[in-house]
Amino acid sequence: MSSAVALASAAAVPALSGELSAEALAYAREASAQNTRRAYRAAWQDFTGWCRETGVEPLPAAPETVGSFLAAHASTHKAASLSMRLVAIGQAHRLAGHRLDTGHPAIRETMKGIRRTHGTAPAKKDAAVADVIRDAVSVLAKRPGLRAIRDRALLLVGFAAALRRSELVALDVGDVAFVTEGMILTLRRAKTDQEGRGSEIAIPFGQSERTCPVLALRAWLETAGIETGAVLRSVTRHNSLGASRLSDRDVARVVQETVQAAGCDPATYAGHSLRSGFITEAARRGVAERHIQNQSRHKSLPVLRGYIRRGSLFVDNAAARVGL
Repeated sequence: MSSAVALASAAAVPALSGELSAEALAYAREASAQNTRRAYRAAWQDFTGWCRETGVEPLPAAPETVGSFLAAHASTHKAASLSMRLVAIGQAHRLAGHRLDTGHPAIRETMKGIRRTHGTAPAKKDAAVADVIRDAVSVLAKRPGLRAIRDRALLLVGFAAALRRSELVALDVGDVAFVTEGMILTLRRAKTDQEGRGSEIAIPFGQSERTCPVLALRAWLETAGIETGAVLRSVTRHNSLGASRLSDRDVARVVQETVQAAGCDPATYAGHSLRSGFITEAARRGVAERHIQNQSRHKSLPVLRGYIRRGSLFVDNAAARVGL
């Protein structure tokens, strides 16, 4: 099996490659998000590697082969991860002109048994709620240098705008408009907006100068001398501005490092903790669901309500009123 098939499973249009111009083909390959293509590519490589080790054919694969692969990884991978691998395997087959019946009992019943045995609840990272953010910012305020100023802006803007990591690092100076009430961020593309229609997020001035996201971002841009291009950039070990844009992994690193310095366990936090922290904090404070959704831009209400419910577990809790 050639590596071209593995790449095809992520790129999405090999069947059209003889009919499209190079430019059209490049656009067609962008139909799937980059992170999705990367995940599918890794999943397909995982499957083909297992097939080589066990001496079975990966393409076309028998349903029993796919079921055995899923069972072999059930103790080390979560059900959601296995489901994603199943989708990637099925896509690779379709793109190569083969049909994989994912409803075949060998696959369907195996996945059902895995879900029943191991459960489907995802491992949730802690939400970086307002108290955590304030403590982290207090730690950064004691540190000299450009990096601390950048990290303060990263935490506060990511939290106040309920941004995904990819949205936060994609911000350019041209996407930020400082206005009388605070600032407006323009998101050119988001996870739920793959066609790039764009959206605007308003961030008002904070109640405290130290934790104000508007002042924090302005301070970073002015101190770093950034007038165009990426907003969040690397800082060298000599505390000078680097040229590269931060990655989504850098966001996770900053969150974990700063919450650890503030006394929290970094292993329980991730880059997504900023976004979930905003939703959780807003829910605790009784902010209406529609207003939270307006800031978080969730398309799926069940997903949003999962965060809201978790954040509201102790709000008007019945167990607090039964006299214990």
